[in-house]
Amino acid sequence: MVSDTATTTERTTGVRKGRKFDQVLAGAREVFLRDGFEGASVDDIAREAGVSKATLYSYFPDKRLLFMEVASAQCRAQASEALTTIDLTAPPRQILTQAGQMFLHFIYSDMGQRMFRICVAEADRFPEIGHEFYHSGPMVMRHAMIEYLSAAVERGDLKIDDMPLAADQFAELCKSDLHPKLLFGIQTSFSDAEITRIVDGAVDTFMARYGT
Repeated sequence: MVSDTATTTERTTGVRKGRKFDQVLAGAREVFLRDGFEGASVDDIAREAGVSKATLYSYFPDKRLLFMEVASAQCRAQASEALTTIDLTAPPRQILTQAGQMFLHFIYSDMGQRMFRICVAEADRFPEIGHEFYHSGPMVMRHAMIEYLSAAVERGDLKIDDMPLAADQFAELCKSDLHPKLLFGIQTSFSDAEITRIVDGAVDTFMARYGT
């Protein structure tokens, strides 16, 4: 039975925390990156994490939930890195370029693509998994972008009436061309030059619309 003090994740997915929780996550991440979701076995994950299968299952009832916890943790780390490494007082073009580069390098990374595929594949049966993933990564970045745009408008660097719309528009501009190719399996890896081309175009378009 889940206690009254359990987290939202614990109540909605059955995932439980414990002393070796982070140890299990670290081992699972290594195995998932090496073998992929389908190729990763619970035996290999337990061995890599240095725990018994009983301990692993006491935290995660199934491999899908373990993968999504790894994915959510990765999203949180990525969002945290972006918020701490980007100088939010710099000119908009510089900040938008940095944010766009970090965004695309993550979503087109091996882990980013695997997270996306699992979320889509499990969306009908387990919608709460997609919700958890979205709120741990994309929503955090969206809120950060809205806060930055609001501050930039106050400084007179940008002119925007609808901050949420502008934040969403920038994210979609950054996915131009490359994302449809990924969705339809036309291309699964993208060079730095391809990403730079898309981000530069997104920033140019965004600044043409909202720059002062």
